[in-house]
Amino acid sequence: MATSPCSSSGVSSSSSSGLGADAGLEIRTRSVEQTLVPLVSQITTLINHKDKPKRSDKTLQAIQRVGQAVNLAVGRFVTVGEAIANENHELKEEMSVACIEARRAGETIAQLTDVASLDHPESDSHITIFTDKTGVVKAARLLLSSVTKVLVLADRIVIKQIITSRNKVLATMEQLEKVSSFQEFVQIFSQFGNEMVEFAHLTGDRQNDLKDEKKKARMAASRAVLEKCTMMLLTASKTCLRHPDCESARINKDGVFHRMRLALEQVIEIVTDSRPNGESEMAPISIYSGIKEFKNKVEGLRENLYFLSKENLSTMLEVILEHTEDFTDSAYTSHEHREHILELSKQAKMELEQLVSVWMQAQNQKTKDLMEDLEVAILKTCQCMNELKREVHSAATSLAADLLKYHTDHMVLKALKITGVEGNLEAVAEYTCKLSEQKEQLVEMCRLLRHVSGTEPLEITCIHAEDTFQVTGPQIISAAETLALHPSSKIAKENLEVFCEAWESQLSDMSLLLREINDVFEGRRGEKRVYLSLPRPGKHNANLKALKPVKLDSEEQAKIAKLGLELHLLTSDVDSETEKWEDQENEIVQHGQGMSSMAYSMYLFTRGEGLLKTTQDLFHQAEIFATEGTKLASALHALSDQVRDDDKPLLLLEAEKLISLCKQLQATAKASAQGKSATFTKVDACILKTRNVMTLLCQLLPLCCKLLRKNKAGNGCLKPAPPWKEDRIRSGTNARTPERRVETFGIKSLENHVTNMTFLESK
Repeated sequence: MATSPCSSSGVSSSSSSGLGADAGLEIRTRSVEQTLVPLVSQITTLINHKDKPKRSDKTLQAIQRVGQAVNLAVGRFVTVGEAIANENHELKEEMSVACIEARRAGETIAQLTDVASLDHPESDSHITIFTDKTGVVKAARLLLSSVTKVLVLADRIVIKQIITSRNKVLATMEQLEKVSSFQEFVQIFSQFGNEMVEFAHLTGDRQNDLKDEKKKARMAASRAVLEKCTMMLLTASKTCLRHPDCESARINKDGVFHRMRLALEQVIEIVTDSRPNGESEMAPISIYSGIKEFKNKVEGLRENLYFLSKENLSTMLEVILEHTEDFTDSAYTSHEHREHILELSKQAKMELEQLVSVWMQAQNQKTKDLMEDLEVAILKTCQCMNELKREVHSAATSLAADLLKYHTDHMVLKALKITGVEGNLEAVAEYTCKLSEQKEQLVEMCRLLRHVSGTEPLEITCIHAEDTFQVTGPQIISAAETLALHPSSKIAKENLEVFCEAWESQLSDMSLLLREINDVFEGRRGEKRVYLSLPRPGKHNANLKALKPVKLDSEEQAKIAKLGLELHLLTSDVDSETEKWEDQENEIVQHGQGMSSMAYSMYLFTRGEGLLKTTQDLFHQAEIFATEGTKLASALHALSDQVRDDDKPLLLLEAEKLISLCKQLQATAKASAQGKSATFTKVDACILKTRNVMTLLCQLLPLCCKLLRKNKAGNGCLKPAPPWKEDRIRSGTNARTPERRVETFGIKSLENHVTNMTFLESK
């Protein structure tokens, strides 16, 4: 299905001064939002300047510098916008209009703040910020609106890149489906691999840029499917080419292609914020979210007795109790849990009846006794819902723990491999029935866990896991049947191995997911961003032999356990520091949280858990971690422009330390390592250097928080924008990849300009 890029972001915020951009635009990415933050903040401060009767020459000069700085920065910003328009003709008209509006607004602000040379800025002969505040507000609105439009249009280009990349992948997939010779397949798959890596990088950047955590989790799930299916597609296609008349081999291959197409389509739906045929997304409601909303409504009665009807509350409870039937009707729920859930459901109805009775009386007569009775009824109702929540959580997690423990030996998969190689069709049929039973158990486990996951991202992860078991089970069966029909086929054996590994990997991920669900329930740990990314581009050799993934053995895990534990403690310290920040959207906080999340994944790797399965995964994660640290250092440099001169040297010194440590980690992660001993040494070095970065981060976060508070509380000073460096545009150009020229003038270039609009510090 062809999808056109749509408007993906915009502004829907306003300030007390009446500032606000086009209400029809909505910001959906962090890059656009964070680019606008300094502009909104500084212009708002300018408009809200104190109208004192006496103004010093210093104040007047400062205000004029603000206006000139705004105008110059906007002029440079517009130059980049016009360059984007020239390279993308389909956006040229819209971009040009937005650029003209931005330039006009910048010039107006410069004129209205031209007060330094006037002895009496309030005189009627010259309209200024003091005599025409409405004019400044209008100009500021126009500026914010037009700058946002330019950013949104630039963001469309990123979306267009992803769609173009997806279309390339789809076209090559169609060729792969039709090939009839190994030689042709090798050639096309090599091209397909490169296109998939490019698509992975584009979507990975987009995933990390999304503001909506739910969309981010869906994107991570889709990208994980594509990552696993790439290897499945390789072995399934080779098996089909080797055994062209085998029906089970064809079914196996078709299943992989179908799943990849669905995942590619979902990525585009997320990126363009659209659904096929215009249908709206109907996410299933979990018991947790239902109870949370119900309790909020009940507790809201303390403030307002009339904001909802008793029918609304009754309906909400009915929906929750209907969902509990997923537990009471499940064959896998224990008798004890089933009885407790039914008892609590009955009690919840009774508590609500009592609450409604007192509530209706309180509406007619608001006496002290009735209000006390209402408070008791509210507390009892909420307590009952908490007990119900605890019971369904216990039912789901105990079932999951039992099933995961029972299936850790992978006996059915091992039996399928053995009987397949023996060509024993009868035994294969027997074990495929057992695998189907196991699949049904695991699917039911995922459905119940979704109800108690606690957060939307974890809920989506449960849905993804359910889909994975649903699809992978039949694919293992078709791969096993193919091997049983061709027991001497090496490629059929390899194909079955790949699908079994995917099943085992998903079971391993379920153990981590169960732990995260328990952590959220017990309040031990908040949401952690999941970083899932495909490997870096690599050369695809002619025989298409995959690199053997290396895992740490138990002895190596024991050696590195202490270092891993230190890393774990540091992630907790960083999380504690980021939670102290008032502005959770601050760029420094965002980078800090991202680095903490990645460090936590690396800690889990030292325990043989988590999403990083092999040493190659760890090294790749270390590279991304180092890159994130470098971005944090850039944010520290930007902060140094805002703080007082006596605080600047310390901040810059810490930023340089961070850059140095990240470069060391990057070099270590990229260094080659041959052999088991060298690989373990490299793993040890990566964890050690990551720990060093995290130690510095623990010192940096409180320092930055302190400086920001100090800067906010103290007397600020007006500063002109830092000098524009033309080579910022050129630095993004890669002469060897002409099709990526658009990055020369992308969101990042525009970000640099608006970030440099540091005009006025709050007084």
